[in-house]
Order: sequence, then C-alpha cells, then structure tokens
Amino acid sequence: MPIQSADNSKWLCPTLKILFVKTSSLGDVVHNCPAITDAARKLPGAELDWVVEEPFAAIAAMHASVRRVIPVRLRRWRGEWWRGTTWQEIGAYRAAVSAERYDAVIDTQSLIKSALLARCALGERHGMDSSSAREPLAARFYQHRHAVPRALHAVERNRRLAAAALGYALDLPLDYGLAPVAADPGDAPYAVFLTMTSRADKLWPEERWIEAGRALGMRIVLPWGSDAERARAARIAAALPQAKVTARMTIEQLARLFARAQAVIGVDTGLTHLAAAVGAATVGIYCGSDPALTGIYGAPRANNVGTLGAAPSAADVLRALR
Repeated sequence: MPIQSADNSKWLCPTLKILFVKTSSLGDVVHNCPAITDAARKLPGAELDWVVEEPFAAIAAMHASVRRVIPVRLRRWRGEWWRGTTWQEIGAYRAAVSAERYDAVIDTQSLIKSALLARCALGERHGMDSSSAREPLAARFYQHRHAVPRALHAVERNRRLAAAALGYALDLPLDYGLAPVAADPGDAPYAVFLTMTSRADKLWPEERWIEAGRALGMRIVLPWGSDAERARAARIAAALPQAKVTARMTIEQLARLFARAQAVIGVDTGLTHLAAAVGAATVGIYCGSDPALTGIYGAPRANNVGTLGAAPSAADVLRALR
C-alpha cells in the first residue's frame, strides 16, 4: 500500500494505481477528463486506468495520462442478458478489472450500475455519499463516501470527488488533457454544425441554423449519427451553398474535425463538449436544459447561449462566437 504524508495531502508511492469508473454518456465522459488531469499532475508516476462504455472508450484513450482503458458494454448486456456471449463478456470484464489491485477505485458516476462495476475491482472504493450521489443507493457500495455539493457543475463534482478520495488540494487550473490536433496550413476555413441531440426539446430550429450558416459565409460541415439526424443535416445543407453532410464518422475522426475547425456550433450534446475540450472555438446552444449544471465548462474558447425554455436567436449565437 502507498504511504501518505502526515497532512494527507499527497501520496508518496511512485507506483500508485488508481481506477476511475465513469461509463457514460459522451458528455459525462468528457466531463471526467479534468479529474484525470488533476490526479496525474498531483500524483506524478501514478498509473491511471478508466472503466468506460465501449462507444466512448476512444475519449478515455485520447487522454495522455490514461494507462489502460477497460471497456464495458452495459447497454448491450442489459438488452441481451440471456445470451451466452453476454456472460462471457461480463466474465472478461471481471477478469480485466481484477487483474491487479488498485490503491483507490473512484466511481465518479454515482449510479448503482457504476457502483456495481467498481465493486468488481480490487481496492478501496470511493464515491459520493447518499446526499451527493445521483442515485443515493449507490453510496452503499463504497467503503469511503465523500460529500460533494449537488449544485456544482458536473466537471467540478468529478474533480472534487477525486481530490477528496486521493487527499490532495484542488488548486490546479482546469485542463481536459485532450491535446488538440494542429491545423493543416492547407485547410480551407470551415465551421462544424452539430445539429443532433437525444431530446427533441434540445433541438434548435432549422431556420436558425440556416441563418447562422449564411451569416458565417464559409464552408459548413454537418456530421450526423442516425438516419433522422442525417435527414435534418441534409435539409439544412440544401439551403447553404457551401455546406456538406459528412459520411458517418468515428469519435476520433470527429475530434480531429473539431480541432481543425474555425468554429463549432452545437446543441446540448456530448459532441459539443468534446469540441470545446479539444480546444475548438465552440458555442453551445441550450433550449431544453440548464447550462449552469451541464453546459460547456472551463474551456477558454467556448461560450453557452440560451437556457431552459428560451432558445437563442441566430444573432445571439454569432455574437457568442465572435
């Protein structure tokens, strides 16, 4: 076991092993990155691993301080629990996560599902107490429970939990740790429009996307993830002379696309948070959610506009960008 200093402020073992559990969704995974950065800087030499849903494993792998990504497939397992292959995959996860003993297992998800995943690991488990956790029953699975104010942004809740679990002062500037991709001098200027989101009340009217695209006067790139999202992107692109709907892209490809863009404008979706985290000039549009709790946070080239029940105008978005 590692040795701690008398004031409990720093671990003194150079081979400290820490496991973070933050499985989903895309935006939540991005919000966990600053806690990883803090731990890596406060505990030089520590080995940091991360349990994450397979579709978002690429984000964890982008963080330079993550040694090992341990993917899970909870969403698929719940829908196919009776299949033999599902139980084989669960067994493979248990073997992978228990292959070595961790000095701290930190569940920043604070859900029963993530607490159960953390319980499969070998090591002292840390999580939020019942008054702080998103699902209070999750606290029963932790050996160490920490109070974290619920009113804080998700990024700060993750950072505070990690600092409390590992015993260091949270006095570092926020850093997502996702290195941006350098722009190619030959790249023609373009903006990315992220028009897709999981809830209809978070969508921004198509005519406002078109108004913003015309005002920008540059090439517009529109990614998508489903057939309905591709159809929406195509309708917007048809009204803009320099717009292009992409082929389906991986998370790694999207991160490179964002980092090289002149601007990224997106609704409340995890991809908008990813764009801000890799350093793109980003505007987050909020129509059906509160940006104070889940908006883009701590990214120096990003702004949020709009709020719950009050969609911003195209002029609002352009002002936030400029």
